[in-house]
Amino acid sequence: MREKSAICIAGGGSTFTPGIVLMLVENQDRFPISKITLYDNNAERQDKLAEACAIMLKEKAPEIEFNWTTDPETAFTGIDFVMAHIRVGLYAMREMDEKIPLKYGVVGQETCGPGGMAYGMRSIGPVIEILDYMEKYSPNAWMLNYSNPAAIVAEATRRLRPGHRIINICDMPVGLETNMCSIIKDETGRELTRKDMEIRYYGLNHFGWWTQVQDKEGNDLMPILKKHISEMGYANNSPEFQHRDPSWVETYTKAKDVYALDPETIPNTYLKYYLYPDFVVEHSDPNYTRANEVMDGREKTVFGQAKAIVENGTSKGNEFAAGVHASFIVDLACALKFNTHERMLLIVPNEGAIENFDPTAMVEIPCLVGSNGPEPLKIGEIPTFQRGLMTEQVCVEKLVVEAWIEHSYQKMWQAITLSKTVPSGKVAKQILDDLIEANKDFWPELK
Repeated sequence: MREKSAICIAGGGSTFTPGIVLMLVENQDRFPISKITLYDNNAERQDKLAEACAIMLKEKAPEIEFNWTTDPETAFTGIDFVMAHIRVGLYAMREMDEKIPLKYGVVGQETCGPGGMAYGMRSIGPVIEILDYMEKYSPNAWMLNYSNPAAIVAEATRRLRPGHRIINICDMPVGLETNMCSIIKDETGRELTRKDMEIRYYGLNHFGWWTQVQDKEGNDLMPILKKHISEMGYANNSPEFQHRDPSWVETYTKAKDVYALDPETIPNTYLKYYLYPDFVVEHSDPNYTRANEVMDGREKTVFGQAKAIVENGTSKGNEFAAGVHASFIVDLACALKFNTHERMLLIVPNEGAIENFDPTAMVEIPCLVGSNGPEPLKIGEIPTFQRGLMTEQVCVEKLVVEAWIEHSYQKMWQAITLSKTVPSGKVAKQILDDLIEANKDFWPELK
């Protein structure tokens, strides 16, 4: 019988939390749970979701001990895993991240460009704080961090807490691989899951390329995917795609133009923000951005479901949904707990995995995961086009972390200026000054 794990979900007030709790419950056959604790510094927000999750757990898995708290010692004592997905400043600050750059004709996005840097400056301190709480109260636990922007947070933890038991992850490639399975079904009628595929991928977080997609028998699936993506991007006929928000439909469709720049590989959709920033700005509404879509969509839906569950005293008829990222987190926890050596895409120090790239860069590449953590697989040398783009972007990420550590206005200005999404130092300074004002309650004071 498999040993049970105690879990702390840091960011208990997130709209993703109910889906993670549900996924943990549904996967107890492979990952048994003894206790789930939600932790958040926003008690009011967390209470609304936690009360609904308590009802759901009582119905589905009453044997699991469940509680929620704002006290770090209570939350982080006696646990095996911290699953962290915090959003510092909530969606009000995401809205600023998106709308301030757009005011100056620059991409406004939560993880890319100046908005991503602003979010990173807010996230570094709280993520380090959670890691320190975990190591103080449960030093043998693992922290599975999927707090955005993952690239900047990963660089910060590498610099500030080297060698600690934290793994930085992102579900975006996982979601796209699931989408690839839908494309293959559209084109061939063949049904696959992403676990039926073996992939090769390299890059930075939200900044990468697939170089191999094949099935377990070694059949090359790249020609099918390339043909579809060259014509339609990642758009497909699956119900999941048809119900996406308009901003995501546009992002998935634009992948055909990103693909055209290097038809030897298959791109991550986020590359559109760097390679076609003029298109993104032209197709953005500076008064209604992705943050507004989420606040009017998922925020209202999930909190509405939670309210209905609490009022009705049952989760029946108001079931939460478990997302792709929740499944990925369970896979990773299983690999660490039970030494499965599963192959997964993770954000890890390069250390020579990509031979012709900065060894200190935090890269997103396939790893084998066992009880000692991730073992990165060798990628070899990468082409000049990708290496050039990645070098610029990794320097942006490093400058942001240095700006946070040193409280340096100069380095933050340099970071924004260096971003491929920003046209000049003048515009970068205008954006930075506005971001400083908007983030005065969250950023360290820059001098």
